[in-house]
Amino acid sequence: MKIRHKFSAQITERDGLKFRSKKEARFYDSLKIAQRGGHVIFFLRQPRFDLPGGVTYSADFQVFYADGDIKFIDVKGMKTKAYLRNKKMVEALYPIKITER
Repeated sequence: MKIRHKFSAQITERDGLKFRSKKEARFYDSLKIAQRGGHVIFFLRQPRFDLPGGVTYSADFQVFYADGDIKFIDVKGMKTKAYLRNKKMVEALYPIKITER
């Protein structure tokens, strides 16, 4: 029996890595292209942030751009209440802004 994701997201694999959705995998593909083009120096997957109460938040990507800019990016199809609450808490506790795609 195959279990379906509650928002119909399909786990997708690229370069031996598993992504929670096709949209996240496509964004990974675009980062790889930008990296080959020199616009992106490198990127990290799933950077974690510790929150009060033993909660952790993981953004989808941390991207280091050639112009010196660093962005934390979450690829979202659906913004849940838990996501919005945790995003707000991360931005209040850490000196970062989370960008949504």
